[in-house]
Amino acid sequence: MRINVEETLFCLVDVQEKLFPHISNKEELEKNLLILVKGLKALNVPFIVNEQYKKGIGETIPSLKELVDTYPSFEKTTFSCCQNEPTMEAIKAANKKVVIVAGIETHVCVLQTCIDLIEAGLEVLLVTDCCSSRKQKDTDIALQRLIQAGVIPTTYESLLFELTLNAKNPCFKEISNLVK
Repeated sequence: MRINVEETLFCLVDVQEKLFPHISNKEELEKNLLILVKGLKALNVPFIVNEQYKKGIGETIPSLKELVDTYPSFEKTTFSCCQNEPTMEAIKAANKKVVIVAGIETHVCVLQTCIDLIEAGLEVLLVTDCCSSRKQKDTDIALQRLIQAGVIPTTYESLLFELTLNAKNPCFKEISNLVK
């Protein structure tokens, strides 16, 4: 199954200020998320940004917020983004076949979002090097469960080059420079 730009939507899940400092491997996660977001923006993939209970957990971390500020953003109290009616309406309105998912925490909000997206009939790509939890074991088990549930695992570099398709794509140099 090949993923192409025209059929794809990106869903960023809960990468927020008060939770992020407690996440396993957060420095690498932030670096990877920045590359993913910049690459998807270069490729003109539409975004949906989600934030869990902003009063308690804060805004999207500043380094990402400045990159995603122009995209639709939804506050939620449900763990799954799909259980938040405005988010699910936006996902349906985007009319895409594939949803790329990244964010935190893998074993709670990311997991439940992915499962609900599959149940809604969408193909789900989880960018495994762009999601994490406070405990690595939770991430590891969640990834196993999600793969068994039908999520397609990928990495940011593999995904960005698949969406770029070939070296003649006008975005190739930008993507190539991002992943170096």
